[in-house]
Amino acid sequence: MACKDRPRRATHLAATLMKISTIIAWICRIAAAVILLQTLFFKFTAAPESVYIFTKVGLEPWGRVGSGIAELIAAILILIPPTTWLGAGLALAVMIGAIFSHLTVLGIAIMNDGGLLFILALAVAACSAVLLFLQRRRLPLIGSYL
Repeated sequence: MACKDRPRRATHLAATLMKISTIIAWICRIAAAVILLQTLFFKFTAAPESVYIFTKVGLEPWGRVGSGIAELIAAILILIPPTTWLGAGLALAVMIGAIFSHLTVLGIAIMNDGGLLFILALAVAACSAVLLFLQRRRLPLIGSYL
């Protein structure tokens, strides 16, 4: 009797894991997209914090506008399930640049923000990494090997 229940349990476990994976993916998608989209206002309106950041790293105004465009594209791609992997990869690349800038030029806290921008960059990077892991089989060239 116990042997007959094993396939049913395995199927139930697989379905449960798939549901959990889907929930985690959507939480990461929404969190990353919201963070990316809310920072666009500051970049595109030349808010003093954004101008300060990109002036300090020597990329004002083109770096500010370019990163804003890249973040907008990443947020849109993340929210579309077939292109989530692409948006997550783009977001992760941009966030690695932001984290590197914080650690080498800017410092953790910027204009008395208590490190909020650094924490948001870490959050987007973490969500993007999780999404890339969950979507690893969709990655071109290497996905079929993962």
